[in-house]
Amino acid sequence: MSPRMIQMRLGLGACLVSLVLVLLGIPRWVSSPSNVSNIVLAPTFWPYILAILTGLAGLGLILASRAAPIAVDDEEHAGSDGNHWTRLAILAVIMVATMYALPRLGMVWTTMVIFAFTAFLFRTRHPVAALVCAVIIPLALYAFFAHVAGVAIPQGNFVRLP
Repeated sequence: MSPRMIQMRLGLGACLVSLVLVLLGIPRWVSSPSNVSNIVLAPTFWPYILAILTGLAGLGLILASRAAPIAVDDEEHAGSDGNHWTRLAILAVIMVATMYALPRLGMVWTTMVIFAFTAFLFRTRHPVAALVCAVIIPLALYAFFAHVAGVAIPQGNFVRLP
């Protein structure tokens, strides 16, 4: 299967998931009280934002697939097929390690480490950006949820964030 076809199918899948979430999933299964003073804190706000972003990412994949070249480089794909089971096994190990690390390290530190491991497992083309994102995204989410939304984020036993 060509990268163009993979992008097209992923984009269509993302758009379909987005539509199901916006039209069916969130209205039916996420309840929100009517007296929420700040819309950002409403239980339905962030699911809708994520569903819309998923749809936009799907549209981006569809548009990118239309611009992608049709020809497929066989050597490039031949090298990636050999170790997919190894990567799947490593992902399983990462998930089990996450389960054991969460109560000890806390959500923020565990997420940083898992983000970095996963990025390098999939051989990111931008390792510096992956490391920066591995640190900044969990810290930004922690700052928002802990200090703006007032949600208690589980912290570890060794290092606690303010």
